[in-house]
Parts: sequence; structure tokens; C-alpha cells
Amino acid sequence: MSAAPRILIWNEFWHERNNPVVGRIYPDGIHTALADALGTHGFEDIRTATLDQPEHGLTEEALESTDVLLWWGHKKHGEVSDAVAERVQARVLAGMGLVVLHSGHFSKPFKRLTGTACTVNWREDGERERIWVIAPEHPIAAGLDRYFELEKEEMYGEPFEVPAPDELVFLSWFKGGEVFRSGCCYTRGRGRIFYFRPGHETFPTYHDATVQKVIANGIRWAAPTLQIRERPANVNRRPIEAID
Repeated sequence: MSAAPRILIWNEFWHERNNPVVGRIYPDGIHTALADALGTHGFEDIRTATLDQPEHGLTEEALESTDVLLWWGHKKHGEVSDAVAERVQARVLAGMGLVVLHSGHFSKPFKRLTGTACTVNWREDGERERIWVIAPEHPIAAGLDRYFELEKEEMYGEPFEVPAPDELVFLSWFKGGEVFRSGCCYTRGRGRIFYFRPGHETFPTYHDATVQKVIANGIRWAAPTLQIRERPANVNRRPIEAID
């Protein structure tokens, strides 16, 4: 596959237009802030899509030209059509990478792909989050120190009702005492999935250079290593040797 994956950033783009605090932090939307940041990490083919576009901007054609899909959602998970969620799921099973950010843990595609409730404990007090790198040899941790900190973030705490990650890269600690598996890697079918916890909309998390680096590393890791294929299908095969 190409060393320069084709990226599609999906965002509800509701909070920025309905909450003045979020609008000041991300005046052009979280998707635009992420696109601008990723452009400084050597990516060139970056597109964005939002909830209110036809088919939420996730048409068959859009997904067919995507190697890695980033997903940010929060209040509007239920407004994503089941048909589009199924389309994303099928594309991941066929080999497209998926990077799920923050409250995207409760999105329809992620819940479909994990098969679990994906619930968390949470608290929006703007407390310090210390993110420990517990798999420093993993490609997503490339260029990072032992840990990094965000001065203000929403707390997510265990239990996190997801399948045990194939690989766990980050573990978060919050000043209030909780911990959380904040960098989870999965493989589903041919597709790779990276869930990265930080990114509550009322804090400037996606302006943080280390967070941007992690997302860029996650995209490179999730990018397809095999040719993305059509929807997997059962095939009746004739034997290659005579069967007695």
C-alpha cells in the first residue's frame, strides 16, 4: 500500500456551532483543526466530512477512496444512520483503517466492530490527565517520552466495556484518582482500529502537539498493509484434487 494514506476525518460539527466555548476553541470545527495539524505531519490527501452532509459525507465513493477514517462524535451518535454505520463497518472488515477519538467510543461503527456496550465512567471537571506510554516499542508511541500530560481534560474511568485490546499502548491516570485504557488497538477482519481517548470538545486538546503526533502515528499504523478488498463473501470452491 502507499506510504501516504488517504485520510477522511469525520466530525459531527454540532458542538462548534451550538456551544460558544467549543466555537472559540475550534472556530472552523474539530475536523478542520485535525486536518490542519495532520498536514504538518507529511500527509497530503486529507478530506473531511460532517454529520449534516448527504449520507453524512460517508458515501460508497467517499469510503472507497479512503485508507484511514478518523471519527469524532459525541452528542449525535443516534443520528448516524444504521446504513452508513454498516457501510463503515464493512469497509473496516475489508481493510480500511479506523482511528476513533474520544467519545467516538460510543459511535455506532465502533460498537458494531467491538460487539460490546462501550460504556465508561466519566466526569467533566477539567482535571489533569497523565497519559503513560506502556508499550514504548509500539509504532503509535514513536517519538514519545515515558508519559505526557494534559492540564485539563474530561475524565474517563474504568471499567471500559470493550473487548480486551489486542495491544494497549497508553494508560491514563487522572488527578481525581481514576485510570483508563486510553490507547487501544484492535484488528477486525483486514482492518486495524486505534481508539485514542483524549479530545473533549470544551478543552483545546487537539491543539496539543503530542496529541497530534499520536494521531499521526495512529494513522500510519492503521493504514492498510493489504489491498482493501470488496465486501468479504462466502465462496463455494471446487477441490483442487480428486476427493475419494
